[in-house]
Amino acid sequence: MKFIGLLACLLIGFTSISQAQKLRGLDKSPMDMAYYPDDFAHDRKFAPAKVGDKVFARVTYSRPAKNGREVFGKLIPYGKVWRVGANEATEIKFFSDATIQGKKIKAGVYSFYAIPNETEWTLIFSSDLDQWGAYSYKESLDVLRVTAPVKKPEETVENLTIQFKKAGENVKESIMMIAWDNTLVEVPVSF
Repeated sequence: MKFIGLLACLLIGFTSISQAQKLRGLDKSPMDMAYYPDDFAHDRKFAPAKVGDKVFARVTYSRPAKNGREVFGKLIPYGKVWRVGANEATEIKFFSDATIQGKKIKAGVYSFYAIPNETEWTLIFSSDLDQWGAYSYKESLDVLRVTAPVKKPEETVENLTIQFKKAGENVKESIMMIAWDNTLVEVPVSF
């Protein structure tokens, strides 16, 4: 009888422990990172001759999906500050000083926002880090603002994507591309 009582107590204990270990579900907007040079972290490990040990930039962002929605002008309103992604505000880290459209920005980490419009976006680099969305955005903390024209990608982009590509022969010249739905914004960045 003592054995059955002990066994019952153990089962109840294991049941309560297993319930306490339950994890929340996966986020619908998974986090991603974009590097310049492209795929730096992977290539540094598996193809070091391709990139050497120099990384110039890293963008950390959440990738929302289109899911049949009209994105710009509806889901993401024109003329309002947007976090360039979902969840936490997107962050960009420059490992060395950079120049964006002729304007200099120091090496460091910045929150990255945009004000989308139909024909051009204003891209904002802010010193205010660790923000959820753009709800606490303060223009007074802007470090740099530039504008970039809107283009159409070759095909509809289901999930927000940020990538860098080399611009010409010099590895220090790149183009940061932001694409989602039927919108593509490209901004030159040099290091």
